[in-house]
Amino acid sequence: MDTFGKKLRECREVKGLSQKELAKLLVTSYSVIGKYERDEMLPSIEAAKKIAKLVDTTVGYLLGEVKEMDVLKDTAMLKRLNDLSALKDEDKEHILYTIDHLLASVKTQAAYK
Repeated sequence: MDTFGKKLRECREVKGLSQKELAKLLVTSYSVIGKYERDEMLPSIEAAKKIAKLVDTTVGYLLGEVKEMDVLKDTAMLKRLNDLSALKDEDKEHILYTIDHLLASVKTQAAYK
């Protein structure tokens, strides 16, 4: 199982940041980033949120709660999905049916361009 430190390092490297660069963005020292990556120390909740934002992932991914690095991070889209989930099942079905067909249409058009 990947640890917070391993996931942080992976995300940092994918983003193309050095430990020093990430530390500068977090207003901390690179040795602290090294300790996070070696799992010698865990960040505060606020620091973990900042780190996740800086390396384009979620706290859930860094903590191992989700398996994919690039889960939905768009807050406007998350709000829409939450609004959708609060609807009656029949209404959700109709909306999802429409969305599925619109997505299929856009993908088909893109394939022929």
